[in-house]
Amino acid sequence: MTEKIKLVIISGRSGSGKTVALRVLEDLGYYCIDNLPLMFLAQLVAAAKDKYPKLAVSIDIRNRPDNMQFFEELYQGIKEDPEVSSTLIFIDADDSVLIKRYSETRRLHPLSRRQLSLDEAIELETQLLADISSLADLRIDTSALSVHDLAKEITRLMSGTTERRLVLVFESFGFKNGIAKDADFVFDARFLPNPFWEPQLRAHSGLEQPVKDFFARYPRVQQYIDELDQLLSSNLPDIESSSRSYLTVAIGCTGGFHRSVYIAQSLYERFKARGFAAQIRHRALEKGN
Repeated sequence: MTEKIKLVIISGRSGSGKTVALRVLEDLGYYCIDNLPLMFLAQLVAAAKDKYPKLAVSIDIRNRPDNMQFFEELYQGIKEDPEVSSTLIFIDADDSVLIKRYSETRRLHPLSRRQLSLDEAIELETQLLADISSLADLRIDTSALSVHDLAKEITRLMSGTTERRLVLVFESFGFKNGIAKDADFVFDARFLPNPFWEPQLRAHSGLEQPVKDFFARYPRVQQYIDELDQLLSSNLPDIESSSRSYLTVAIGCTGGFHRSVYIAQSLYERFKARGFAAQIRHRALEKGN
């Protein structure tokens, strides 16, 4: 049986990190094409089945289709092709971060030719790319990521299965650092008992046994994990049937160190044990805060 070609489409607002993502994919063995006219995408995918088993293309404001229905139908056809495993990744960042990046590089925004200020160009680009963003299988917020962080994130995400299976990405985060913007589901764990208030546990993360023992004393914590498990499990068949490639589930607590880590890790281990393609990321722990 012929192996499926792996297609990654990168999109996002200007300055968010799309070029970095394409370079990383190239290093991972993908044949990368920047700014491909979309009328050629179907032909490219057809040709790639014989020549390029791993293909990555970018869609941004420069080659955004005027007829979004055309792109939606095109992408849906690609996702339904049994010989193709496709993922649409939308990369973005906060407006203030994009402005700062443009100020530092002194580059012109692609929409600046329309006699718009940078603020206006970013706002217009947001509107023009909204439809593509809504179709994304996976979103990456680069507001707090360095170039190296983004490279590692792309590498981690692309190291998953080549089969057309839903990849479940569980992540913990701290609300004090801002809500997770790249998640499909966001759940709040701040109402649960907090090990932070026990001095001997403060330095231990939710991955360590003393904190696990702390949570074992509170049936409500286990009940909450069971409820999230049930919610996700009952909806996964419909999510998988929609041909999605990734589902990101974010659990937040105040600092992203105890409660959210414990719950995200618990859910990850449950779904991994059931044979799901699952990944885990602890944002606050990775940053050391």
